[in-house]
Amino acid sequence: QVQLVESGGGLVQPGGSLRLSCAASGSIFRLRAMGWYRQAPGKERELVAGITSIGNTVYADSVKGRFTISRDNAKNTVYLQMNSLKPEDTAVYHCNFYPADLAAWGQGTLVTVSS
Repeated sequence: QVQLVESGGGLVQPGGSLRLSCAASGSIFRLRAMGWYRQAPGKERELVAGITSIGNTVYADSVKGRFTISRDNAKNTVYLQMNSLKPEDTAVYHCNFYPADLAAWGQGTLVTVSS
């Protein structure tokens, strides 16, 4: 079973940037579409961005032009570059397959955007 471990979260001021990483175990990573999801306090988990095995991407309207998802299949890693962060981006960010696999949710990484 694939394990996904997120990292890179933290506290950042509005307008700042962060880069999240998700390291995956297992050889099937390169064959699977991957996604970044987030869950803000009191809200349902939502898809932020997805990337197919060949690099096609999709973004939530709220992050288009600010966030970039990418992947390095040689490193079994998917990234989320987040620029121009806003307080409403505050959430726990998770990576998972796209569509999500219920068995693959990890702990996530907390991103807090605040001055």
